[in-house]
Amino acid sequence: MHSKTIEIWVGIFVALGLASLFLLAMKVSNLSEFETGAEGYRITARFQNVGSLKPRAAVSMGGVRIGRVTSVSFDKKSYEAVVEMRIDRQYDTLPDDTSASILTAGLLGEQYVGLTPGGSDDYLADGGQIELTQSALVLEEVVSRFLFDKAEGGDKSRDESGKKK
Repeated sequence: MHSKTIEIWVGIFVALGLASLFLLAMKVSNLSEFETGAEGYRITARFQNVGSLKPRAAVSMGGVRIGRVTSVSFDKKSYEAVVEMRIDRQYDTLPDDTSASILTAGLLGEQYVGLTPGGSDDYLADGGQIELTQSALVLEEVVSRFLFDKAEGGDKSRDESGKKK
């Protein structure tokens, strides 16, 4: 009888551990948030390069998450990436001259959209578009430029404007 009680408690402990791991995985992957149109309003922004930005990435302003990326698509006419974001309804006072940048959390972390408010008295509405954008900094491009400059002789062979002497 004593053995059976221990087995039941061990089973309960293992089940609680698995449930905890499942909830942690859902929280980390942002899959626990359900998409409903009533939770916020949608805005878009166009970028030359979005790097590895993915749907459900955070949209933040001042370090506070104010929304999520809902989709990343490509416009065949303008050859730009179009990022659609859902901003929580409580943040409905974003100036219409707000700027958007693709930023990286940490050195090699995931990418997210950072918003910087402008000074306009008019606000972005549902379906609005952010005009001022800054594309993602792609680490491979930075490293290749650095190596290319070093192969050409670095700063010694160039003047202040970047042209060869």
